[in-house]
Amino acid sequence: MNKPAPIVLAVDTNDLEIAKSWVAATDGVISVVKLGLEFYTSFGNEGVKEIAGSCNTDIFLDLKFHDIPHTVAGAARAVSTLRPKFLTVHAAGGSAMVQAAVDAMPSTHITAVTILTSLSERDVSDIGFRSHALDSAVGLAKIAVAGGARAIVCSPLEILAIRQNLGDEITIITPGVRPVDSSSADDQARTMTPREAIDRGANYVVIGRPITQRFADGAQAMRERAIELAEQILN
Repeated sequence: MNKPAPIVLAVDTNDLEIAKSWVAATDGVISVVKLGLEFYTSFGNEGVKEIAGSCNTDIFLDLKFHDIPHTVAGAARAVSTLRPKFLTVHAAGGSAMVQAAVDAMPSTHITAVTILTSLSERDVSDIGFRSHALDSAVGLAKIAVAGGARAIVCSPLEILAIRQNLGDEITIITPGVRPVDSSSADDQARTMTPREAIDRGANYVVIGRPITQRFADGAQAMRERAIELAEQILN
């Protein structure tokens, strides 16, 4: 491939060697490696360093901090030496909490999560949001940007509205995408194809199991699947 695709590979595993194999199999194909709670609670900072040292890919640390500003600032400082390109916090924590993370990690794109893509409209209502998912996500994105967030995580269904409200400088990262040939939405409730999400204005799409599950057939099979999806996005 001439350039990596705007794919964030979700590395959701508690096996460090498998994680390293996944990263190696997609080297040069994807743009960002996302390390979430399962990985981080298993391996901590040292595991993140091992992954970062094994590739030239940007690191997305998906820890979704959500606490009072003082606590979030301390947590952000604890991971600041890892120098991830992205670190997630929950926008629902408020602009002061987001600002605390920004102040603690000024070189990192503090990335605000709006409405989890696993939530349906019914779930959003049951939780207590007064508006439906679209308006709630836009409102949360505005709160986060006011606190200094440089990136937003939202479902594909909210991309256009967030882009229209926040402009082109904000990076939009979109989970909840499923390839056209995927037979399952897994635990995602609000989905779209990766190409549709990019066409709507997402900068990156998060893809995990549609790529990583191919590792059962070998690293080359996984790489070929990543290339196939990359080409669907880029062409």
